[in-house]
Amino acid sequence: MSEIKQNGAITREVVLAALSTVIEPELHRDLVSLNMIRNLEIENNEVTFTIMLTTPACPLRGKMEQDSRAALAKLPGIGKITVKWDSNVPTDQRIMKQLGKNFRSTIAVTSGKGGVGKSTVSVNLAIALAQEGARVGLLDADILGPNIPMMMGVGKMPPIQDRKMTPAEAHGVKFISMDFLVKPDQPLIWRGPMLHGAIQQLLTDVAWGDLDYLVVDLPPGTGDAQLTLAQVLPVTGAIVVTQPMQVAAADALRGLIMFEKLDVPILGVVENMSGDFFGTGAGEKLAAEQGVHYLGSVPLDANVRIGGDSGAPIVVSHPDSAAAMALRHMAREVAARVSVTIAGQQNNFIPIEMIG
Repeated sequence: MSEIKQNGAITREVVLAALSTVIEPELHRDLVSLNMIRNLEIENNEVTFTIMLTTPACPLRGKMEQDSRAALAKLPGIGKITVKWDSNVPTDQRIMKQLGKNFRSTIAVTSGKGGVGKSTVSVNLAIALAQEGARVGLLDADILGPNIPMMMGVGKMPPIQDRKMTPAEAHGVKFISMDFLVKPDQPLIWRGPMLHGAIQQLLTDVAWGDLDYLVVDLPPGTGDAQLTLAQVLPVTGAIVVTQPMQVAAADALRGLIMFEKLDVPILGVVENMSGDFFGTGAGEKLAAEQGVHYLGSVPLDANVRIGGDSGAPIVVSHPDSAAAMALRHMAREVAARVSVTIAGQQNNFIPIEMIG
């Protein structure tokens, strides 16, 4: 401890040396080399600093704080330790280059078949990320069967301004849907080129502003919408939603493989409606067989359906329920996977101020 002054005062150098032994659990580098230690202050051997996270929804902040306190506690004469938090979500640089939009990352939510609760997962994921402090947008890319406005509890979007559509906002999330642009109950019978144009318009002709995450709710299957999205928007990663039954997992596998063929990283698999009625395990088995992350299971709960029908999704209406807690856990896992994915794209673990 030669860097501790003879009078017993602790220096900045020795504090940083101690914190350089603390490893960020997802990026597998120490906090100091990743430039995650900010605003370090030392007064009378009391240490205050901020850990700059790569997402406000970090699932492992507790471990980082515990490890940081343990490392500093070894310093002779250390006083009170105060840990603060801030976040700087890394940026998928391809989005700005290709689309000219300030989306730091884009998350596609897909399924191999309808009826598995993909839109429910999309809505609750977006809200859960916003509840953690992130700036979140939600794009209803299910052009032929849009239902996000109903689930978010908003019947119309705000007026157009400066020739740009203004996204609606609810529960801290900005969102847009074709449902706002067509007459109620009017079916859309469109071919591929029209779908392509509609998705592109909802991306480029909307005043989204700056977003940490744009969640894209895709239609079920492996059709034109999925191909269009991959063409017009760099997708940071995809989430595959399935039910617990093997027949649902078989369909989900097709969606997973499609995105892999489109060079879109798979953030993980979610098993929705898990429990005694439908069983459990197919989602976790699918993830294990394909070598991708398992994001967890969402238990079957009638309040999930009620919340979607009433415009109060379960992470808002019943935040302490098992389903809501599972969805918030999933959101934190997704945020962590996004950070790891972008870091891997950016020449392996560049310090976060350079990828933010």
